[in-house]
Formats: sequence, C-alpha cells, structure tokens
Amino acid sequence: MAKKILIVEDYANIVDVMTMRLNAMGYDVIAAYDGQQGLNLARTKNPDLIILDVLLPKMNGYKVSRLLKFDAKYKHIPIIMLTSRETKRHERLGFETGADDYVYKSDQSGKLLRAVRKYLEPVTT
Repeated sequence: MAKKILIVEDYANIVDVMTMRLNAMGYDVIAAYDGQQGLNLARTKNPDLIILDVLLPKMNGYKVSRLLKFDAKYKHIPIIMLTSRETKRHERLGFETGADDYVYKSDQSGKLLRAVRKYLEPVTT
C-alpha cells in the first residue's frame, strides 16, 4: 500500500508539480489549500507525512504544525515545512513549532524529495 502524503499549499501550480513528482515516486497525495483545511485533513486522513507551507490563508503553517505536534494522536506524523521564508529566525520557529525538516522553496526540488525519502523509505543496510 502506497504511503500517503498531505500537501498543504495555497498555490495550485506548486501542488500540481509536487503531486506529479510524488505520484511518480509511488506515493498517494492529498492536498489542502489553506491551513484550516490542512489541519482537518491531517486529522481525518492520518497521512504518513505532511508537506506544509508557512504562509497560508485561514491558519499559518506554524499553528497547524503546533496543533498537530502537540497532540499525542498526530505527533508521530513527520512535517516538512516548505516555505519562501528563508531566514534562520523563521527556520528556528518552524522547528520550535514541531517541524521535522525545513526546506526553502528556492531549493525545494532535490532537498524536498530527499527529505520525503528520509522519512518514508526504510533504511537499507
């Protein structure tokens, strides 16, 4: 059974590109276009991983991450923050609110896919 990834991103073209790449890697993808919808889908669909934008309508990614990571039912879900907020201060805030990884949109393609593999693919020795 394919691992399920929730993308929470308000730009449909970014969602489309990420969905194509992740589907090609064998993952199932569901998408939300604002923070509240993302939080609801995370709670109802229980994805294996969340790719979460920071700047979102209705509820920002920091709040979504905090609500999930400080809830025992969802804290096990890895969260990769994908954002254009490229400062150490924002990155630190991402980790403080529960993100497992923080990827800048400007360098997202390779680093994002490596992060997805890191959390979802078994380690082989």
